[in-house]
Amino acid sequence: MEHWVALGDMTTIHKEAGCCSTHLIEGDGTFNAEGLDHFIKQVKMAECGLSYAVVAIMGPQSSGKSTLLNNLFHTNFKEMDAYRGRSQTTKGIWMARCAGIEPCTIVMDLEGTDGRERGEDDTAFEKQSALFALAVSDIVLINMWCHDIGREQAANKPLLKTVFQVMLRLFSPRKTTLMFVIRDKTRTPLENLEPVLREDIQKIWDSVPKPEAHKQTPLSEFFNVEVVALSSFEEKEEQFKEQVASLRQRFFHSIAPNGLAGDRRGVVPASGFSFSAQQIWEVIKENKDLDLPAHKVMVATVRCEEIANEKYSFFVTNQDWCDLEEAVQSHIVPGFGRKLSSMIDTCLSSYEEEATYFEDSVRSAKRRQLEEKLIQLVHPTYQLILEHIQSETLDKFKNSLHDALNEGLGFASAARDCMGSFIRIFEEQCKDATIKQADWDSAKVRDKFSRDIDSHITEIRTAKLSELNALYESKLKEALDGPVGALLEGGGDDTWLAIRKLFDHETKTAVSEFSGALSGFEMDEKTNEEMLLKLKNNARGIVEGKTKEEAGKALYRMKERFTSLFNHDSDSMPRIWTGKEDIRTITKTARSSSLKLLSVLAAIRLDEDVDKIGDTLVLALVDHKKDTSKSVSSRDPLASSTWEEVPATKTLLTPVQCKSLWSQFQRETEYTITQAIASQEANKRNNNWLPPPWAIAALVILGFNEFMTLLRNPLWLLVIFVGYLLSKALWVQLDISGEFRNGMLPGILSLSTKFLPTVTNLLRKLAEEGQKPVSSNSQRAPSNPPHMLNFQGVESSTGSSNVTMENGPEYTSPSRHVKET
Repeated sequence: MEHWVALGDMTTIHKEAGCCSTHLIEGDGTFNAEGLDHFIKQVKMAECGLSYAVVAIMGPQSSGKSTLLNNLFHTNFKEMDAYRGRSQTTKGIWMARCAGIEPCTIVMDLEGTDGRERGEDDTAFEKQSALFALAVSDIVLINMWCHDIGREQAANKPLLKTVFQVMLRLFSPRKTTLMFVIRDKTRTPLENLEPVLREDIQKIWDSVPKPEAHKQTPLSEFFNVEVVALSSFEEKEEQFKEQVASLRQRFFHSIAPNGLAGDRRGVVPASGFSFSAQQIWEVIKENKDLDLPAHKVMVATVRCEEIANEKYSFFVTNQDWCDLEEAVQSHIVPGFGRKLSSMIDTCLSSYEEEATYFEDSVRSAKRRQLEEKLIQLVHPTYQLILEHIQSETLDKFKNSLHDALNEGLGFASAARDCMGSFIRIFEEQCKDATIKQADWDSAKVRDKFSRDIDSHITEIRTAKLSELNALYESKLKEALDGPVGALLEGGGDDTWLAIRKLFDHETKTAVSEFSGALSGFEMDEKTNEEMLLKLKNNARGIVEGKTKEEAGKALYRMKERFTSLFNHDSDSMPRIWTGKEDIRTITKTARSSSLKLLSVLAAIRLDEDVDKIGDTLVLALVDHKKDTSKSVSSRDPLASSTWEEVPATKTLLTPVQCKSLWSQFQRETEYTITQAIASQEANKRNNNWLPPPWAIAALVILGFNEFMTLLRNPLWLLVIFVGYLLSKALWVQLDISGEFRNGMLPGILSLSTKFLPTVTNLLRKLAEEGQKPVSSNSQRAPSNPPHMLNFQGVESSTGSSNVTMENGPEYTSPSRHVKET
């Protein structure tokens, strides 16, 4: 007993036989696309590729078509119940999977022809179903009664005319197998029935109107005709089943060459069968000619497009691709090209596997489109990894070049080695990132990388040369600036000679060292010479700049020179204007030296050019008084803005400026000279204690009597001598001359406060000397005269700064040193 299980409304599965069926086309012509898709999934037809066959059966209504199919293919089509009368059983077109037959075989049970339900005039569906069956089937079974063979008005003649007419509307490249199944065979042998049947078939073919292109085309160009005969199912059921079982064997491996479905031209791959059948039916419904080759291309186009989109979507969501894309966002992924190429290959291989049975040209075109879409998808990631490669390799190059330079390698060799090494690394990484499916040219990226390296090398070279140049310029400045300033400050006859020697020596040393340092850069000779010349010019600029700086301070330097020479002697000791110095000579010497300094600063003399600036200045500013005998109208040699034989570029102080500076210098040094003269006069007055000659003469005349008295009485001489010693001691002790240097009034006030303590101290010392034993006095007498003894006692007493007065407070006085007169 058969068991039925409903799947939706149209699909059923025969549990015991493993058969699945669906109602493909309704009786009103509605195509059950959803049911067909479900059916294909159930029977896994899409996996078959081209290894499948489609069998359709046609025949008059109630001729036992469904019974034949169920017995022949073990399907579960609904059969007519003979006890209820003869009526229409199959409406529209049903489809089922043959159970137990390989390859996958699909059978279609068509609605019977010549049924009273549709009537004589409603033959549209009959022709449409016949055309559909011929378009999608490899084998068409024509179910016919044995007693119709040879009859003019046989029931199958309209059916055959319909088949042949619709076949001419099909532009199919393959042959369809027409298998005539003779039902309820009589005793007449098949060998006798088959020729009559073939003759009837040929007559029907000849009677069918044909287009001009097929007027003479034989039936064999369109069909392979097979004839089989079966006994009556009702009368000889066992014999019928044996014959059906024998016929069933012919459907095994039907798609093999020379099989019932051996002509595979124009076969639609199984995955596109659903779409193909639906499109064919729509064309048939619209009553259009059905061009099966064009239809095959159309089906291939649609299905290949669908497959390509599926594979593209799968690739986009593939976790391996997502992980790879995410990793590339932050760093270089080793083996990027190999991994991505493998993913693309897998995707394309999967496409090829599913689309392999479709039209080659369509499949290849869609494959190229899929490949292009995949390449477009991965191209930004490829560009990004190239940017990472470029960036990271450039950074490594910079670090390597920096380390090489720090190790002391020459710049040119270090840059050359690092550049060659990292370009090779870059090319290897680019090659590793290359996708074999894409014909991308990385030349632009390589060129940009090379330009970046060249740019960095140029930048570092410029920086290193600048550092090197700055280093030697600073060395020259250190070697020249201070010494040149000191030499200019000295301002002598050989100043510029010494400066030239210093300049030549330091410049040659620096240029030699600089040249050695530049050799590591391997520059061309012209550039090398230009940099050396620049260094030489810099050295000259340092000297000229320092000279200009000193020339700007010429007046200050002249005053400083004058003050130094005027206020210090030849031993650099400060002068004390005692009155013996020749201020005029000293002034002349100091001014001459200052004038020499002015002549030194007036021009730059690095090129050993001879000039007469010094002589001109001396003649115009120092010796001009000697030329008073000359005419007053003689030209002033300093009344000019240029020096003879000195270019303007080397002139620092023009003659007019020198004259102006000299005039200002004289004005500002006159005060120093005046102060020296005044100090000298003051010292003369302080050191001259003798009265004027007239006073001496008056004393001699007026004091003659007193002088004679002293001569007559020598005791007065002793008293006067002792008084002199005491006065001298007080003079020294009180430092009277020193006190009056600050003025008369301050001196008197200071002496008035120190006079009484000094006298008391002096008398105390004298008393102490008088109390000493005579023996000690006699021992000292030979070595020291009496007046010297007393004087030394006064000196020793002055060494103490604290003097204690009787019945008075303690007094503190400063220490003084006795000066020799």
